Amino acid sequence: MKQQSEPIAPSGGRRRSSRKSAMVGWRKELWDWTRALVVAAAIVLLLQAYVFQLSTVKKISMEPTLHENEWLFVNKISLEFGSVKRGDIVVLKDPSDGPEHKDYLVKRVIGMPGDTLEIRAGELYLNGELTVEPYTDVKIEDGDYGPTTVSPGHYFVMGDNRHERASRDSRAFNEVPKSMIKGRADLIIWPISRWTKL
Repeated sequence: MKQQSEPIAPSGGRRRSSRKSAMVGWRKELWDWTRALVVAAAIVLLLQAYVFQLSTVKKISMEPTLHENEWLFVNKISLEFGSVKRGDIVVLKDPSDGPEHKDYLVKRVIGMPGDTLEIRAGELYLNGELTVEPYTDVKIEDGDYGPTTVSPGHYFVMGDNRHERASRDSRAFNEVPKSMIKGRADLIIWPISRWTKL
């Protein structure tokens, strides 16, 4: 009596099948990674648009507090749920006219809506009282200014560097509306040796 043997699939078919399943697995893993990266990029873009951004200090107008090429963590959401306060360091759209003034500026809020400011003999007077500014290292060298009263919904900003012609600020382009203020600088994050809360 003859024994019947089961048919055996050609070995080449098994190799093609394993190659096909390997390709399917590779494509699935690539798709998973791509999808994760796209979601992560979208989250980062949303956070940068509405919550925070990183900003680089470009000039010397905020010395000795901030130095050129330092990176700042800029808190955007603080303006949505809070308010600008005197002494805050803010990032604002340059309000000056002309194509050479399209950058963002980093300045300190000196005057609030309704405040009267005057610079006299190198000193800042706020609402008639001499103001001590511990973040500066020199008297104001650009001459007298004011008095001027800040309009409702506007802020008077200055750089911490009070040397002559070191800062272009509200003394040059006047008070700025809140809509031009894009965020509050909360931290110096780079270089690590300068890491500090502002």
